Amino acid sequence: MTGNMKILPVKELNRRLAEGPAQEVERAEEHYGEQLEAVARVMSERIEDKPIVLMSGPSGSGKTTTAMRLKAMLTQRGQGATVISLDNYFLPLDHLQEHEKEDIDLESPERLDIGLLAEHMERFLRCEEVTVPQFSFADQSRREGVKYRRQEGEAVIFEGIHALNPDITGAVDDNALCLYVSVRTRLSMGERLLHPEKIRLLRRLMRDRLFRGKSTEEVISAFDSVQLGEQRYIMPYKGAAHMDIDTFMSYEAAVYGYFLLEELEKVSPRFELYDTVLELTDFLSEITPISPEIIPSSSIIREFVGGSSFNY
Repeated sequence: MTGNMKILPVKELNRRLAEGPAQEVERAEEHYGEQLEAVARVMSERIEDKPIVLMSGPSGSGKTTTAMRLKAMLTQRGQGATVISLDNYFLPLDHLQEHEKEDIDLESPERLDIGLLAEHMERFLRCEEVTVPQFSFADQSRREGVKYRRQEGEAVIFEGIHALNPDITGAVDDNALCLYVSVRTRLSMGERLLHPEKIRLLRRLMRDRLFRGKSTEEVISAFDSVQLGEQRYIMPYKGAAHMDIDTFMSYEAAVYGYFLLEELEKVSPRFELYDTVLELTDFLSEITPISPEIIPSSSIIREFVGGSSFNY
């Protein structure tokens, strides 16, 4: 089950950063690592009866890095794990009806090849060879797949926004450990709170500008539909999680300010979602910026600012 929301005052964050940014980064990374260790321990203990791990969470929650870190921990224990993104089970464009092609909803579970996914999950349980498709978002096509075969005593981690939806993954419920990953901490300035969804928006602003060539306005405009998809397709099922992980890093807004503050200040007041821009700018301008150089290469924040030791 998901835990209670936490609050970190900006004043307290700045005090810690003044004492030493490297120490604050280390403290935050250690807290995240402790959560992962607790989950990895349960995964290890339950791997015989629950070798399938279903990991869900909203966009920008850090599912991919979390899954890869858990895989590394299982491997260190001598058990091993495979990480598979549910994105690879998107139906290619040539499998859609004409009306679906005109208005593609990437948030909808109906975009997934549910039958193929169910078949593959059951084959993984039986330790049979599976060819996992590779989906290309660039042209909405399915490429040549990659072959996997789960060995006895190994885990398979399926990560994606629909991982806890029983209509999608219900075929393996009895053999699955369910995880929910998201930002669970708010930043505060007096009575004002920066909701976790805005932390995830900052992450998307970083990632989509750096790796997907999108403008600040494009990312903020798209976030409304992303949130609507979350309310429809993710939130109703998060209570099914056996364990949850708060991926908030106390120092991350200080890093985003280093990169984003100047760009946010360039946005025109005529932009239709300028209130969101102002909210982000107000918070980031009050937080002491820090350089990304001190962030470990295995950090979840590297998923959004680049320089990760993992291949995404």
